[in-house]
Amino acid sequence: MSDIREYLKDHILYLDGGMGTLLQKRGLKPGELPERWNITHPEIITELQKGYFDAGSNVIYANTFGANSLKFDDEELTAIIHGALDVARAAREQSKATQEKFIALDIGPMGRLLKPYGDMDFDEAVEVYAKTVRIGSKYGADLICIETMNDSYDTKAALLAAKENSDLPVFVTNAYGEDGKLMTGASPAAMIAMLEGMHADAIGANCSLGPVQLRGVVEEYVKYASVPVILKPNAGLPRSVDGETVYDVMPDEFSSIMQEYADMGVRVLGGCCGTTPDYIRATVDKTLPDMAKTIEKNPVTDKEITIISSYTHAVEFNDSPVLIGERINPTGKKRFKQALRDEDIDYILGEGLKQQDAGAHVLDVNVGLPEIDEPALLDKVTCELQAIIDLPLQIDTTDPVAMERALRHYNGKPLINSVNGKQAVMDEVFPLAAKYGGLVVALTLDEDGIPDTSCKRVEIARKIIDEAAKYGIKPKDLLFDTLAMTISADTGAALATLQSLHIIRKELGCHTSLGVSNISFGLPQRELVTSTFFALALEEGLSAAIMNPHSQEMMKVYHTYRALHDLDENCMDYIEFAQNYVPAGPAGGNGAGTAAGGTAGASGAGAGTSEGGSGLASGQATDGSKDEYGSPLKRAIVKGLKEQAANITRDLISKGNASLEIVNDEIIPALDIVGQGFEAKKMYLPQLLMSAEASQCAFEVIKEDMASHPGEAVSRGKFVIATVHGDIHDIGKNIVKLIMENYGFEVYDLGKDVPPEDVVKEAERTGAPIVGLSALMTTTVPAMEETIKLLKEKLPEVKTVVGGAVLTQEYADAIGADFYAKDAMATVRYALEVVGG
Repeated sequence: MSDIREYLKDHILYLDGGMGTLLQKRGLKPGELPERWNITHPEIITELQKGYFDAGSNVIYANTFGANSLKFDDEELTAIIHGALDVARAAREQSKATQEKFIALDIGPMGRLLKPYGDMDFDEAVEVYAKTVRIGSKYGADLICIETMNDSYDTKAALLAAKENSDLPVFVTNAYGEDGKLMTGASPAAMIAMLEGMHADAIGANCSLGPVQLRGVVEEYVKYASVPVILKPNAGLPRSVDGETVYDVMPDEFSSIMQEYADMGVRVLGGCCGTTPDYIRATVDKTLPDMAKTIEKNPVTDKEITIISSYTHAVEFNDSPVLIGERINPTGKKRFKQALRDEDIDYILGEGLKQQDAGAHVLDVNVGLPEIDEPALLDKVTCELQAIIDLPLQIDTTDPVAMERALRHYNGKPLINSVNGKQAVMDEVFPLAAKYGGLVVALTLDEDGIPDTSCKRVEIARKIIDEAAKYGIKPKDLLFDTLAMTISADTGAALATLQSLHIIRKELGCHTSLGVSNISFGLPQRELVTSTFFALALEEGLSAAIMNPHSQEMMKVYHTYRALHDLDENCMDYIEFAQNYVPAGPAGGNGAGTAAGGTAGASGAGAGTSEGGSGLASGQATDGSKDEYGSPLKRAIVKGLKEQAANITRDLISKGNASLEIVNDEIIPALDIVGQGFEAKKMYLPQLLMSAEASQCAFEVIKEDMASHPGEAVSRGKFVIATVHGDIHDIGKNIVKLIMENYGFEVYDLGKDVPPEDVVKEAERTGAPIVGLSALMTTTVPAMEETIKLLKEKLPEVKTVVGGAVLTQEYADAIGADFYAKDAMATVRYALEVVGG
């Protein structure tokens, strides 16, 4: 048997299809865990998997999708995974088909959100996945397939566990919604950036939707991915017919669409929910005859795209300059230094929010002070910033321990700041970049210091490129800083910087970055020099600038450059900037501009920065006003600032504002702003959750006050919620619970894997008029139907609302639900309608 990575180089790889629906047809009961069939019904699993091998599948996913230590104890987990691999091997041996055959350890999501949006630590999640990986590796899996992941952070935890605990090939597929994003907001480009950075061997999409609905996702993968692309869609959309789940795309149509995708460059083809061996056979029949021609037309090639990502989106380095906000850095900033000493996180978050509002694309994060625990604080600040800001971050530290901790917990592919030509530094930083992924800022200095000439700086750049290659780090993942030095000390300094920048960008083909404000240190009216130097550097090929986005002069150069270089469609961004531009003058001072804050670019060792700006004082917007949200409390809730929301609420109460007025006039309208943004796809789940957390902090203050006023109440009604029997995935349920509570509902959460009888008993006990039911897996939808049927029989007046990845409106109607909620906000709207709120 060949290595699957080698096999992929000149073959289309065929995966298997759905398993859950086939098991249901063979007798899997509602609420029964399919993984246990590896022990109790091994002959059925072998028969079904043999059917896929016979149909032409190269890869069978072992029956281990939900096999993890959250569901099974260690002894049973080992037996289940060992058994799964044994029955898959039996299927391979029994099949007479002659194609190459591989067996994958299948890893699905745990069904829990990780902190800060959930209650599970990232490293705890890594260890849960690691247990599964270690057992699967021990008992002979040929590869690991991580699938149906709907959260980028959970995906990272699973991939990291696979890489740290085995040397097997790893495939990763994510489940995208109709908007082309993961549940927590990640775009395909963001996932490609992170997964390729961590060296996944093949990546793509599976589940949730049919092949037609995934076209936009596939196109993005084919455009950006430099590794083989996987597609494993459902057989269309599900519905229930006479109690049986059926899908609306038949094998012939399915295989024709898959043939189109193969012609576009998708290299790995399979099926998910609703697909059977017939779907795989049809796909093989249509694509195998022309495989050689298809592969020749669409070889897997390095796309040479330089890209970083946050948990929502990617930032691509190309002709349009990338602005890296420099303000989260203690150099020359007394107030920021004090915030670091005090661990005043709200102040630091305020600096981040202000730079985001000012137009920064990336935020530099440097917390280096001698007297603090830098590894702990950098990790904390990175996580807190990612909780409320969706910009990619630049992890800026010279401490390798701090760097690794922050990189491990970063959600996405960050900028890594920095490496240089010193061998000791490269030995420390490149292994971290290779393991966790990242775009590495590379300073053109070495053991001899900063060279005076451009030739020597370029020579160091070549040395760094060669050393990075030893770790599998390509030139596209290096961002060279040719070091801006002040012209007040050396009037030729700018020329050496610009010349080396030009050569590295134009001849070596690498992207570049500068801490541009250093050029003017020690001179009067620094912005005159800094902004002009910025313009010159852009003309020489500067890709990114570490700068102060509040500087009007710098932003003027940025917008005019983009307009003049045809990078601003219809000059719309420039026009918007110009409409708010305040020219400097005797009356207006420096307008909106501030003194150019400085950093040493990547090294973070610059000097001469101005204090510039301030953090977020309690009760103030980031610019000191109420801004577009109308009040400080609304803004704090919308932005997800928990401590601030509580402080403002406490202050409002102390000034005589009634608790109910605060709820109705401040908290609920703020949640509505976020809810409407979420429904309009302008905000994503993490922002919704952090806003809910902030409002929860405000509510806690309200509750304290109302304890002394027993006559007041904020309850809008009662709501029972549960994940149905047999399903341990409670992400959706927990999200709905949080949002419903913040809208004033009393929520009775029964947890996960809840039998129908328990749901009915709780609805009867509480008198709740609405019951919410959640299910992630196709195999547990019958349990949802059974629960609804029992509720209708025992409590006909109670309304049921259902949701989950496998559900559609038609499916919900067929199982008798009163309302299908596509997301948490839809549940809120329906509940308000039911209770008349």
